[in-house]
Amino acid sequence: MAASRSELLRSTFGEASPSLGPFVVNPHSCSYRWWQKFLVMLVLYTAWASPFELAMEKSASAALAITELVVDAFFAVDIAVSFFVAYRDTSTGLLVTDRRKIATRHLARPCLALDVASTIPLQMIYRIVSGKRQALYGFLNLLRLWRLRRVSKLFTRLEKDIRFSYLWTRLIKLLCVTLFAVHFASCIYLWMAFHYKVKELTWIGSQFHGFEDRSVWFCYTCAVYWSITTLATVGYGDLHAANTGEMLFSIAFMLFNMGLTSYIIGNITNLVVHETANTFKMRDMVQRTSVFGRTNRLPEAMREQMMESLQLRFRAEEQLQQEMLSELPKAVRSGIAQHMFRGAVESCYLFQGISDKLVLPLVSEMKAESFPPKADIILENEASTDCYIIVSGEVEALINLGDGTEKQVMRIGPQGMAGEIGVMFNIPQPFTIRSRKLTQLVRISRSHMVQTIRPNTADGVVVFSNFVQYLESLKVKAKETAFVRDYLRNGYSTVLGSATMFGVDEYKVSAHKMSPCKEPKRVFIHEHLLNGTGTSLNGSSGKLVILPDSMQDLMKLSEKKFGKAARGILTVGGAEVEDIEVIRDGDHLFFSW
Repeated sequence: MAASRSELLRSTFGEASPSLGPFVVNPHSCSYRWWQKFLVMLVLYTAWASPFELAMEKSASAALAITELVVDAFFAVDIAVSFFVAYRDTSTGLLVTDRRKIATRHLARPCLALDVASTIPLQMIYRIVSGKRQALYGFLNLLRLWRLRRVSKLFTRLEKDIRFSYLWTRLIKLLCVTLFAVHFASCIYLWMAFHYKVKELTWIGSQFHGFEDRSVWFCYTCAVYWSITTLATVGYGDLHAANTGEMLFSIAFMLFNMGLTSYIIGNITNLVVHETANTFKMRDMVQRTSVFGRTNRLPEAMREQMMESLQLRFRAEEQLQQEMLSELPKAVRSGIAQHMFRGAVESCYLFQGISDKLVLPLVSEMKAESFPPKADIILENEASTDCYIIVSGEVEALINLGDGTEKQVMRIGPQGMAGEIGVMFNIPQPFTIRSRKLTQLVRISRSHMVQTIRPNTADGVVVFSNFVQYLESLKVKAKETAFVRDYLRNGYSTVLGSATMFGVDEYKVSAHKMSPCKEPKRVFIHEHLLNGTGTSLNGSSGKLVILPDSMQDLMKLSEKKFGKAARGILTVGGAEVEDIEVIRDGDHLFFSW
């Protein structure tokens, strides 16, 4: 099975396969592709030479005949090589390398007969056998035009190759079709003139007497001139049909020109529309947005925000990105999301320290968004459905003071978060979040966050620990906000209550060394060691205090309580304390001076 998948990938993406076996050609190999490109160049020569030789029999020479034989020989070699070229089975998608199957498939193809007929120099054989030239046998040369299908396949591949501009590829293809039509019609028209019995009653003989004795290029130039004027529907009238056969051919050529012109105009129109489709779509959306704003009498500032957000969305091609991603398999989308958003998640304070088990599903459903300057991202008191990680730019958190004015609470830069407070507490958003400049964000929905954290309780504890530490920092940043005052007054019970909504055990959160969630430790501090009566050497029973968070704070507390700086801290047994975590509730501590 593994070998089959490997072979399928090689056949799909064109990688060389070392297991093709002897005398089997890989159709995706570099050498075979260059061989096909070389044959395309020979096809271009054939497309010009075959009609030209038909019209200008007097231009035939030994050099031209040898050149044609050499070209035919190359195509004969290609026919032989094709019996050894592996092919991909359309039913299984695998590369077939069995030479018997390859040969059987090639022999069963209807185009093999035409390939052989277009390679055999039938006209030259007829001349050698009969010893004379027969005009109608000259049309056998036109069988070589069957090779033009190679050029069509080449343009089909180039149109799908993103390394080449689709617009220019199509334009070059249309130009080639037009040039070949002009050349082919010119040669047929010349052939009719050279083989008409009364030369003066031809389109060129009526204007130039004795044209058959003029140079080949003079006659060819006149024919091309007539063909282009007819194709362009100009029709100056200086060169015109002079007999019934030429009239019928002119009618057929003009009918063909109608179809060719329609084909060219239709293709160019599609190309132009394709190139400007996004512009028309944006203009239409802007127009509808403008009408919507006027109809609903929205404020001017709000309408400007709508316009700027809409134009930024089209400039950033967010809609096209989402449409493209929606067409990809889920595993591919997840891999793209990991590459684009994982760095932003791991650098954000809320998700620091979490495992890949939580990062992978969390990142897979994130969406990137962009906001212009002064655009409202979140409104105060709106439902908390999403939170954002700032990738670049800057936002500000604002509160409404009640009199219609707003006050800035804080600024949030790259790697920060916005809207997470409302999401974590499951309350209306406490702040209005507004961009200060062009800002790129990553959006996380609350429902997805809850579904992701619930089965990963260990990582959920880490997330809530980080969140509580961030809330503690808000005491310094935003003491004046009502939300922070309520948070400080109610302690951390609200945090622990919200943790249960995410499937996180509140007791595990409390046990995760989060200083705000710990029960405070009460200790007795003494200026001197105890004597046998339970009092210190100076007769004092000590002082009952709340244990600070660090050894440095405990040293400062001793200086505040006893008026002098301590050099160390000792236990009842005389052991020196080096870590604040080893101190238990109710311990007696003694300072050394």
